[in-house]
Amino acid sequence: MSAPVERARLTVDLPADLRRRLRLVAAHRDASIREYVLEAIEAQLRKDWAEVAAQEDLLALNARSDPLLAELWDNDKDAAYDQL
Repeated sequence: MSAPVERARLTVDLPADLRRRLRLVAAHRDASIREYVLEAIEAQLRKDWAEVAAQEDLLALNARSDPLLAELWDNDKDAAYDQL
C-alpha cells in the first residue's frame, strides 16, 4: 500500500460569476470543482515549470552545463567556494 499524499489547504476567493462558470464547466465534465481546479492547476504548472526549467538551464553557469567550467572550477583554490 502506498503512503498517503500530504495535502495543504488553499483558499481562493472568486467573483460570483467566475465561481458560477467554474461550477458549470466542472459539472459539464462530470467532475467536482476540486477535481477540475486540480487538473487545471496541474496542466498549467506543467507548462510553466517547463519554461522555468528551460530558463534556469540557460542561465545556470555550472560544471554540469559547461565542461570547460568544470575544469576551471575543479581545483583546490576554488574548493572554498563549494562550501558557500
